[in-house]
Amino acid sequence: MLELEVGLRRGGFTLDVTASLEGPATALFGPSGAGKSTLLGVVAGLVRPGRGRVVLDGEVLDDAGRGVHVPTHRRRVGVVFQDGRLFPHLSAGENLRFPERFVPPARRRFQAEEVVRWLALEPLLKRSVRSLSGGEAQRVALGRALLASPRLLLMDEPLSALDKGLRGEILPLLHGALQASGLPVVYVSHDLAEALQISREMLLLKGGRIAGRGPFLDLLEIPEALDLFRDQGLLNVVAARVAGHRAEDAVTLIEPLTGGSGGVSFKSALSPGHPAGREIRVALRPEDVALALAPVAGTSIQNQVPGTIRRVVQGERRTLVVIDAGLTLLADVTRQSEHELDLRAGRPVWCLFKAQALRILDAAASGPADGTNS
Repeated sequence: MLELEVGLRRGGFTLDVTASLEGPATALFGPSGAGKSTLLGVVAGLVRPGRGRVVLDGEVLDDAGRGVHVPTHRRRVGVVFQDGRLFPHLSAGENLRFPERFVPPARRRFQAEEVVRWLALEPLLKRSVRSLSGGEAQRVALGRALLASPRLLLMDEPLSALDKGLRGEILPLLHGALQASGLPVVYVSHDLAEALQISREMLLLKGGRIAGRGPFLDLLEIPEALDLFRDQGLLNVVAARVAGHRAEDAVTLIEPLTGGSGGVSFKSALSPGHPAGREIRVALRPEDVALALAPVAGTSIQNQVPGTIRRVVQGERRTLVVIDAGLTLLADVTRQSEHELDLRAGRPVWCLFKAQALRILDAAASGPADGTNS
């Protein structure tokens, strides 16, 4: 457990956070300048708080009132930064195994061979660091952090410097390695899709203070949190299973793990690289979900899912509709559509979305998180 009661002032910025983080993975989410990296720096021991305490698994790492400040190298906390920060004079393999010399054999949590397997590092080990791509360097940096045998892993937007394609390649490896290691993780991100793939619990920061905390869908009940999500981009993330492929129709059949939606499989664009039976996560933007009061005939839209409106959240120009379809789906519609369809809590609706709108993200977590679809 990580207990935070942190106060810090830097120029015109004030960080004021009190929270206890108990889950296996927590995402610190919020806009630039919210204080995410500063808070991570406090936990890592790189930034000393002006007041308050930091306690990890019962050990006091910081207590400003008593003058306690455990230095970074004694905290047994692993940190992965945006740029990897590898040693340029060492090979990728030497970087990877560098921390082992400082960890007694009896305290080593992982073997180098298993970390290499989790992150598919074997082809990189003999290469110069200067020859690595950004994504390759980040994989080595994560492996190095794991081999330091930390009790907590801190990740500060580790994929933000990579393009969208590289992030899509690395996220499944990253997610799998974190699942396999079992290490608790605090993950900083301003990308909602990335945060939802890594974590079940979210801590929202805005202006140095907590704007909300909990599973994603629970946070939609909080007006300030909803406004923040709208600014950063909302997303449906659904835990599912690949039911099969229809190559002749160029579609992949996907079954939500909740067993909801009346037993109807979703159809996505053909993705033969994901074998039948594999558990995955799929993303669907709320603005790609259309609503109807009855099934629609004679349309090219492949997915039509019945549900009941749980609640309607009105924005300044748009309306967010939360639908219970056995799983929770978010639809972003115009105010005109809200009025014309008389959208309100308790009303049955049909959720319509194209096969191309579903995007397979990665391998799913070991089990769906309560209330998050992730």
